[in-house]
Amino acid sequence: MGLSLTYKILGQNLLKGELKPGEEICVKVHQTLTQDSTGTMAYLQLNAMNVDKVKTEVSVAYIDHNMLQASFENADDHEFIKTSAAKHGIVFSKPGNGICHRLHLEKFGKPGKILIGSDSHTPTGGGLGMIAIGAGGLDVAIGMARGLYYLKAPKVYNVELKGKLQPWVSAKDIILHVLRELTVKGGVGYVIEYTGEGVKSLSVDDRATITNMGAELGATTSIFESDAETLDFLKKQGREEDYIPLSADSDAVYDEKLVVNLNELEPLAAFPHSPDNVHEIPEDEKIKVDQIAIGSCTNSSYSDFMKLAKILEGKKVHPDVSLVLSPGSSNIMNMISENGALATLIAAGARVLEASCGPCIGMGQAPKSEGISLRTFNRNFKGRCGTMNAEVYLVSTETAAVSSITGYFTDPRTFGDDIKVEFPEKYALYDNYYIYPPESDEGRGNVEIVMGPNIKPFPINTPLENDFVRKVILKTKDNITTDDICPSNAKLLPFRSNIPKLSEYCFSTIIPDFKERAEQNNGGIVIGGDNYGQGSSREHAALLPLYLGIKAVIAKSFARIHKANLVNAGIIPLEFINTEDYDKIDEYDELEFKDTKSSLETGIFKISNKTKNIEFEARFTGSEREKKILEYGGYLNFATSSEF
Repeated sequence: MGLSLTYKILGQNLLKGELKPGEEICVKVHQTLTQDSTGTMAYLQLNAMNVDKVKTEVSVAYIDHNMLQASFENADDHEFIKTSAAKHGIVFSKPGNGICHRLHLEKFGKPGKILIGSDSHTPTGGGLGMIAIGAGGLDVAIGMARGLYYLKAPKVYNVELKGKLQPWVSAKDIILHVLRELTVKGGVGYVIEYTGEGVKSLSVDDRATITNMGAELGATTSIFESDAETLDFLKKQGREEDYIPLSADSDAVYDEKLVVNLNELEPLAAFPHSPDNVHEIPEDEKIKVDQIAIGSCTNSSYSDFMKLAKILEGKKVHPDVSLVLSPGSSNIMNMISENGALATLIAAGARVLEASCGPCIGMGQAPKSEGISLRTFNRNFKGRCGTMNAEVYLVSTETAAVSSITGYFTDPRTFGDDIKVEFPEKYALYDNYYIYPPESDEGRGNVEIVMGPNIKPFPINTPLENDFVRKVILKTKDNITTDDICPSNAKLLPFRSNIPKLSEYCFSTIIPDFKERAEQNNGGIVIGGDNYGQGSSREHAALLPLYLGIKAVIAKSFARIHKANLVNAGIIPLEFINTEDYDKIDEYDELEFKDTKSSLETGIFKISNKTKNIEFEARFTGSEREKKILEYGGYLNFATSSEF
């Protein structure tokens, strides 16, 4: 019985556990990445562990999210991360260098390696044949400090690609089709492994677009084989020595399978307000467009920008459209500057931003009120763009580019002959935005970590209480996102290192007074629906409830990363055994938990609703290690104990 590529790499790097779906395993971590939105917390945690030098082959601290320096907070965070990186032997990527996932693909990613990153789109590295997993900042801090990572051994979902993409259809349309088929929770518990003849026709840029948006499936990660296309990409990046061929066995066994016929795919779009609300581009309805944004870690490659330049050559951006561009890296910016593509884009009327996440994370370029925005990004959650009543559609670069000319949501196939983009003989390899740490112990020892006044200590939980009574202070619906729990926009991003300040906005997309409810009720309990905590890896969505005294979240089901972050924060994530019990609970019902320590051991919690005078059961599913973390009141407490 043959092995999947996923299980080959996991097996080669297994440190503990049995490689069997659902079992907790520990694997060696070769690489880590952080970014500035989550990085301050990760480095506060790393500093608290008194680590001298990271145990990974390479760790990189990228600055790409909080780029607007309207006040001192973002700049202070950058200095804190820069000095923490130097102290611990971590490479620092300066502001303006580009987006972490694009940069890591260019500079550091290696086939067969395991990468964890404090960003949910870390699976972008799967386009190079890596096991690249998004995780909470504390998991990444442990990965840097110890060189290991715990996870549940995943099942593997095989997506077989047949045929070849037709003109004006792109890799973005492939992943949008997969999202339409599997939904935003269809990948939970799986690695998505792409195989088939169709893979050969996809460049590393194409593959990275697909693996990047695998995060929207809820998948642990996504991966492609390492083949001739991988070698070509690495050669052009000056890293041919990093190449190794990797693929699944010809008789590999998979848990699930989806066959996609690329010949039949059409241009697609994710309609508001979810990445799986996927439809064909309307033919009989002319949707007027106000804004178009091209870039983000999904579609900011050299090939994306060359396609865009080809389409816009000699054309003009529609007078009613604001076209905003954010290249993925400084080297891409350099290349399109040298070859004239940048001049073409500016001449057409595009607005060019620096190489950064920018509008994708809500850092500027919010649409107008009730605006229609087409974006080549990966998420279109309500309000994420910075305008609550805007309508955001996720599309390919081709669809975005053609629509920027027509002023309407347009099927790019109506534009004319297919465009061809030539890949360069060699990519730009400028290294001036990277700061490498001191090599000697003495050099690192002389580094002083700089903390500005906005940087507040990491919140620490207390050990698990055996008995407690708390009120339900919030009941949510299905598919609550981490953006709902911890909003992401230009106003709030500067406070990612200030949990007390950020807690004022906890759940503010749902209710305006969550903090007040928590303060008035000595914390409380949150009740959730299906897929609670989908979206970003940001552990702030667990740290804000921790700071406000939330003891447990009881939901129908959880998104993978958020559940892990709740455990790491010492908040008990419980699932209803009978989902009908969800309907019997109202806000401000008083719930009593007894014998929580023994309940944690058995996994079954008998919870009394004192207000309704009824009892119901909820389940904790987790490893012995996770139970120990909850007993200690969080991963940081456990990691600094003698039991770790």
